[in-house]
Amino acid sequence: MTSTILIAAFSGRSLAQSARRAGYVPLVADAFGDQDTRAAAHDFRSLDGAMQTGFRAKPLLAALNELIAAAPSKPIGLVLGSGFEDKPRLVDLLDQRYGVIGCGVEALTACKDPKIFFPVLDELGIAHPETRMTPPDNCEGWITKRIGGSGGRHIRDCTATSRAKPRRYFQKRIEGTRISVSAIVADGIATDMTRQWCSPAPGQPYQYGGAVSVPYSDTPDQLQMLMAVDQLARGLELRGLVSFDFIVANGTAYLLEINPRPGASLDVIDTVEGSRFHAHVAACRDGKLDQWGGSSTGLAKAAAILHAGRGALTLGPTNWPEWTADRGAPGTHVPAGAPLATVFGEAETPDAAVALARARLAELESLIYESTKS
Repeated sequence: MTSTILIAAFSGRSLAQSARRAGYVPLVADAFGDQDTRAAAHDFRSLDGAMQTGFRAKPLLAALNELIAAAPSKPIGLVLGSGFEDKPRLVDLLDQRYGVIGCGVEALTACKDPKIFFPVLDELGIAHPETRMTPPDNCEGWITKRIGGSGGRHIRDCTATSRAKPRRYFQKRIEGTRISVSAIVADGIATDMTRQWCSPAPGQPYQYGGAVSVPYSDTPDQLQMLMAVDQLARGLELRGLVSFDFIVANGTAYLLEINPRPGASLDVIDTVEGSRFHAHVAACRDGKLDQWGGSSTGLAKAAAILHAGRGALTLGPTNWPEWTADRGAPGTHVPAGAPLATVFGEAETPDAAVALARARLAELESLIYESTKS
């Protein structure tokens, strides 16, 4: 019997598609309700305004309850994506109601509270950027981050007017190569590597731009990262699909954060069988590392985010290329600077895949804005 499963995230599209490939029946609550999410989901509910306000318990619970009431079978649990990093009480409530398939609240708190997380790294001898809860005397070369923020849009350069706030912390900026290690944590640990980049925009110098799959042989200082993953997976009692974000500079891998959930790199590490989603469920429910492999094309795959950089728009009828995702329906309003779509590129090498994805970003941007004018 095919299992029904709940998914909740700011964008549930990649999780829903992976769940479908793995043979599950996904029921999705997210903030967009784009055409690809609707196509992948057996049923869905769109939570308008969630990207601006964050998830709120009452409308989210109502959406999940509606999905369950109309489901073909009782869901086996709830998989969470982005949007819950700063909401441990909501995650705890969701776990009690629906059974979260993922890391527990204790692990979430340990990963996202800088007063807990960075002392743990110090105790284990894991390198990280200098971090503090109050602004430094000299702000040059420092950034400020929101606790539990995601997607990089919450990160700002520290200035002389920056002040200590309960939900923000300060970190020394490090220039280097951004590497994310996606790990399945069960009775063993299996990992994928991706290289990530930022897509700077006015007022958003560090927003997430995309990721490309990279082989271990092309990953600098991989052993440092894998040792840190192993130490923290056990020490923080992580489980399921988790991402560890590093910056590698001058021979040292500095750990920036852990996202104790399936991350943005799922698009480029998953297989046609949905093996990463299946492995996540198996790790969380049975504690077993199961079906991690799956088939591979042998090509590097890149996924890049197109933002509404030319200004706000309302989508018209669009002839979307096949290498796109997160495609909004006609009539969808996209605020200036907001995520507009995702493009993919596959090639023999990571650099070639990134170059292809970047070219497609420009092509899609022109297509969308020109079709909006017509």
